[in-house]
Order: sequence, then structure tokens, then C-alpha cells
Amino acid sequence: MQELEKKLNYTFRDPGLLHEALSHSSYANEHRSAGRRSNERLEFLGDSVLGFVTAEFLFVQHPDLPEGDLTRIRAALVCEQSLYEVARKLDLGAYLKLGRGEEAGGGRQRTSILADATEAVFAAVYLDGGIGAASDLIHRVLLDAEKEEAVEERRRDYKTALQELIQRQADQVLSYRMIGEEGPDHDKTFRAQVLLNDQPVGTGSGHSKKEAEQSAAKDALSRLEGQ
Repeated sequence: MQELEKKLNYTFRDPGLLHEALSHSSYANEHRSAGRRSNERLEFLGDSVLGFVTAEFLFVQHPDLPEGDLTRIRAALVCEQSLYEVARKLDLGAYLKLGRGEEAGGGRQRTSILADATEAVFAAVYLDGGIGAASDLIHRVLLDAEKEEAVEERRRDYKTALQELIQRQADQVLSYRMIGEEGPDHDKTFRAQVLLNDQPVGTGSGHSKKEAEQSAAKDALSRLEGQ
């Protein structure tokens, strides 16, 4: 755990909190006799700690943005995909404690498990070192300028933008179709194609069908706007 503490840039006074943050319910259920607790309660608390720190950051960083925009940016920053990316950066999956079935099913790479563990770690740091320590960690791994730019990119609805572009001309029909998928069930990559009047105008990929369609729409927009 010392290696993970170095990545977190935080040393726990109570290492048990970090152990609990990394204990999935499948592991806790298999070790009930030893009194093991899952990270579900910490995840609950971490969600609130993360929400507060992020809200305060955006409130200070964007003094002129209305409440609606702040809410949308916060939602994108703290979404499952963002937390999953933090977990990957910290290699959190390598430290998880999983039950045998979850281990065999690829739980160390599962997006939801990694995202939940990230929130649990935030809570563990909060309980051990206070809101200042938790805020420092969240700022360092999530709320930097580069991440916010990436979130702004993710927030853009390319499908709507493409539809609006196409509607400038009459009798134009957009449609989407999946053209492939690869990878295990817990980490699939989908490929989508967008068609204009049944002719391909863009392709894209993502970890969900919705994400793949947005990527395809982005590709189509760049092609059509450049004409």
C-alpha cells in the first residue's frame, strides 16, 4: 500500500481506511468471519466529498457562469468515466481486493468498480486527513485545467450539432449504425458509422454505443464543415 500512498501523495495515519476503500463487496462477503467491510459506505461519503470540492472549484474558477452551466460541468467532471480515468492513472485496479468470482470476471478493469473505488479513496483520505487533504488529492488527480478542457469536449453534443448542420438543406436524412465491436464484455469498444442519405460520412469508436455515435458525428462534422 505504500506504493499507492506515493501515487496519492498522501500517507494514512489509519491504513485500515485505505484497505477498506479498496475492498469490493464481493471480497467483504467472502471474508465476513474476519470482519471485513466493503467500500460501499466510503463510496457514499466520497461522492458527497467529491461533489462539494468540485462545486467549490467551479464556483471560484467560473465567477460568471450561471447555475445551470456549473451543474452540467460538475456532472461531467464527476461522472463514472472521469473517475474511471483517475483510477487508471493511479493503477487502482492493481490494489483492489475482489472476491474470486469478480476477480475471474475481470473486475479489476470494470469501469463501475474502479469508479466506485476512486470515490471510496477520496472518502478515506477525507476521514483520515480532513477536507484539506481530500481537496488537495481531488484537485491534483481530477480538477486540473487539462481535465476540465477534456470535460468541456465531452459535454458537446456532436449528434445535435451535426443534425443542425444537415437541416440547413431540405430532404437530408441522417442515420447511425454499429459496424463492429471488440474486447471482453467488461471493456468493449464499439465502432459506429453515421450516414447521410445512406452514404457514410463519418466513423467513430467508444466504450458504449452512445459514445461511438458521438465520435462518428464528430468525425462527420469535421469532414462536412471542412468542405
